Amino acid sequence: MKEKLIVGTRGSALALVQAEMTEALLRQSFPELEIVRKVITTTGDRRTDVSLAQVAKVEGVFDKGVFIKELEVALEAGEVDLAVHSLKDMPTVLDEGFEVVATLERAPVADVLVTKQAGGLDALPIGAKVASSSCRRQKMLRHLRPDIEMVDIRGNVPTRLRKLAENPDLDGILLAEAGLVRLGYDATGTMSTEAGDVFGQRVEPETFLPAAGQGAVALEVRSGDDRVRKFAEALNHAETMTRITAEREFLRLLNGGCHTPVGVATQLLGDKLMMEAIVFPEGEGVGVPMQAQVAGAADQPLLVAETLFKSLS
Repeated sequence: MKEKLIVGTRGSALALVQAEMTEALLRQSFPELEIVRKVITTTGDRRTDVSLAQVAKVEGVFDKGVFIKELEVALEAGEVDLAVHSLKDMPTVLDEGFEVVATLERAPVADVLVTKQAGGLDALPIGAKVASSSCRRQKMLRHLRPDIEMVDIRGNVPTRLRKLAENPDLDGILLAEAGLVRLGYDATGTMSTEAGDVFGQRVEPETFLPAAGQGAVALEVRSGDDRVRKFAEALNHAETMTRITAEREFLRLLNGGCHTPVGVATQLLGDKLMMEAIVFPEGEGVGVPMQAQVAGAADQPLLVAETLFKSLS
C-alpha cells in the first residue's frame, strides 16, 4: 500500500500553481508517494468585500492569518499533512504547533507596475490613481511619486488585471512579479485580459524594496511530525531559506505584520549576506522612513537581521 501525503492549499489560480510546483517536486523525490490535494477556502478568500487591512479586524484574525487560518485548522485536525503558502502571506510568528520547514526556490522578488499605457512609472500622469492592497506598496510608491493617489483593490491576479483594463478611473496596479511569472504572464511586457491589454514594467527592488518573503513558497507542517517533515525538507532550497530566515527575523524584531509598511531585501554573495530595509511610519501620509543596510555572515542570518534592526535610523 502506497504511503499518502495530503497537501493543503488555497484555491486561487496562483495558490494552485504553487501547489502543483510542490507536488511535482514531491513526485520527483518520492515517486512511490501518493499525493492528494485538498483545496481550502480561507478568510481572506471569502472576505473580498472589505480591504485586507480591515479583514483581520472584522474577522478577529491576527496579522496575516487571514490567508492561512483555515489551512492551519486543517493541519491541526490531521485533514492535511502539508500546507503550501505564499510566504509573504504568513504571520511573522506562527502559532505554537506549526513550523515552516522548507521553502521552494525563490522567484523574482520585484514588484511590477501594470498600466494601461506602456512606460511604467514615468508614463503615469500627474495625480494618477494606482491600486494596491499592500500598505508597503502604497507607501513606497507615494515615496517615489507623492502626487499619485493610492486606492485599495481586492481579487486574484487575473481579476486585478481585468479591473485595471476595464476601469476608466484607474491608471495602474502594483503586483508581485513572482505571481505574474508563475501564472504565465509576461510580467514586463503586454498582458491580455478580457477587457483589453495592459502593460507591465518592473519597479527595481533596489529602489522599491519587496516584502519579507516575497517570491518564496513556504511548506508548513505540524511541529513534531517527523514523517511529513522528511518529505518537505527534501524540497528545501537552502539559499532561499537563509534569506527568508533573515527577513522574517527582522520583521519579528520590528514587531511587524501586514499593517506595518516595511520593505526588506536580501542578497547572498558568497559567504556574505547583504540585507537592507526601509520602514515607513504607520498611519496616513508617507512620513519619513527609517533605512539601513548591513552585511554579515551568510551562516548567521538571525545575527544579520539583528544587526540590521539595530542599525535603523
